[in-house]
Amino acid sequence: MSDKIHPIAIVASEADLRKRLSNYPEPFAALMAGREKRPLGDIFGLTNFGVNLTQLSPNAVSALRHWHSKQDEFIYILSGYPTLITDEGETELCPGMCSGFRAASGNGHVLVNRTLDDVIYLEIGDRTTGDSVTYPDDDLQAALVEGGLQFLHKDGMPY
Repeated sequence: MSDKIHPIAIVASEADLRKRLSNYPEPFAALMAGREKRPLGDIFGLTNFGVNLTQLSPNAVSALRHWHSKQDEFIYILSGYPTLITDEGETELCPGMCSGFRAASGNGHVLVNRTLDDVIYLEIGDRTTGDSVTYPDDDLQAALVEGGLQFLHKDGMPY
């Protein structure tokens, strides 16, 4: 058990921003400009699932469109009006709406902020070992290995 002392409660919007803009390799990392994440789960030492308070500036995206092999994901919109893009098309979301993405569905998802106002939402995902990520629109794939995500081209060559 860790000796680190975790807080009992915090004001989520005052949590430190994630230090890196993105884990993606270039040129994909630059596409995450305008996205800020506050890793709330890490503050409390959570190990089974992660929680991020995420803000998208106008024209920003949540991620590259993707799906996970083993990780379920869930989002809850707190403010703003993002567009959710999946294989089914586009769905306009508003505060109070939520969506879930079942592992191994093969249905990629991404949030896009096409408005002039910020979007703020919670994203929750488990931390299942052996997870891999498929990016249907990009020459990218990822596998969760010890130490983080390993990014490869679709032909298996490393970035």
